[in-house]
Amino acid sequence: MKYMLLINAGSIDQDGGAAECTVEEWMAYDKEVHDAGIFVSGESLADLVTATTVHVDEAGKRTVTDGPYAEAREVLGGFYVIDVPDLDVALDWAARCPGARGSGSMVVRPIADFGA
Repeated sequence: MKYMLLINAGSIDQDGGAAECTVEEWMAYDKEVHDAGIFVSGESLADLVTATTVHVDEAGKRTVTDGPYAEAREVLGGFYVIDVPDLDVALDWAARCPGARGSGSMVVRPIADFGA
């Protein structure tokens, strides 16, 4: 079953990366996921200042603003999609991710399979 692991950074360093883990830790985790044969896709997102938010009201009028909502405490930094047997295995992989440490967190969601 496929699961998306959403990486939420609680604190950001001056370069826009997760402050509580190193590039080497991310590279090691990425290698583990690939070596385990469970990697489906994944990306690291560009700096938060490049984000744009779109909202459409009930009348269909579109409003576009720079950046995400100011109230957000966590920053979505990227994601992995993995293919593992069940939720327990997905949770284990999420717990291994450097993004889960300190003030960071991982959101694990199953990918909907509409063909099943």
